[in-house]
Parts: sequence; C-alpha cells; structure tokens
Amino acid sequence: MGAKAFGNFGGSGRERARRRGQGQLEAQVLAALHHSPVPATAAWVQERLGGDLAYTTVMTILSRLHAKQAVTRERSGRAYVWTPAADEAGLAALRMRRVLDGEPDRDAVLTSFVSALSAHDEQLLRTLLDRDAADGPGPAESLPASDDPATAEEPHPAPAPGRHHPSDEARGG
Repeated sequence: MGAKAFGNFGGSGRERARRRGQGQLEAQVLAALHHSPVPATAAWVQERLGGDLAYTTVMTILSRLHAKQAVTRERSGRAYVWTPAADEAGLAALRMRRVLDGEPDRDAVLTSFVSALSAHDEQLLRTLLDRDAADGPGPAESLPASDDPATAEEPHPAPAPGRHHPSDEARGG
C-alpha cells in the first residue's frame, strides 16, 4: 500500500540517528492526522510517518496530544481511532493559550504580545474584539474554561496599559 510519509525520516544513518524533539514528533503526528479523511489508528499514523518509529512511540505521542486536548479519541474494537481536535489555526491558538496559562504574570505577557503586534494585526485584533463585544457573551464565556476550581475562579486580566479602546466600555472595562 503506497503510504505518503510525513517528515524526512529517510536519508543517511546519521540523519536517522539524530533524535527528534517531542514538539517535532507531535507536529508530524498532527500533520498525518490532518491528512486522514477519517479517524485514524496509531498503526495508520505510524505507517504514514515512514515506519521508523515504534508503535509505542506513536501511541505515547498520541496520548500526550490527547492530554493536551489537541486530539480526540474513540474506541474502535480494542484500539482507539484518533482525530485532530481542531484545524491548524485552532491548534496554534490552543498552544498560545497554554503558554499564557503557564505564565505567572498574564498581564505582562499580554502587554508584551499586544505591543509587539504589527499595525495590521492590531487592527485585526480590534475588529475581532469589537465583533465579539457586539455579539455578547457566547457559551464559552458563560462557563468556566475548565473543571479545575483553581482556574475557574481566576479573575480576568486587566487591559494592557496604553491599549485602551472604546470597545472596552462595551465589555464593561
């Protein structure tokens, strides 16, 4: 069966011997899942990655991605079938939220991020925030982000200094 391999796993022994980082493997596994028209098994993913990874390694990566909520899984007989939880933009947004959640000073991180945006990106962000404010709170905003009581009780971060916008009043800020 002619499987399309994802990633450069061929080449010299020296290239194969180099250890790939966890992030690189996760990206390759996600790329394979995104190319599958249906939920895929770990064996299918292993085959698409060129076959030089052990089945247990592929399962470990899929399990880690599941713990990060980047993939979903369903039982299919004795195995699981795996599906990406979001498109590539959604997965990038998930990574951004996880980085933000891991930082002790959210205000400083958001301030630094917003102040480094290009004029185009800043305008796009303003447009999206204005549209969100006009639509009112959606289901995701009316429920805690997780079942963890510690994170459910966190206050919302204050607006970034120097970045006041008229839509802030619409959101109660």
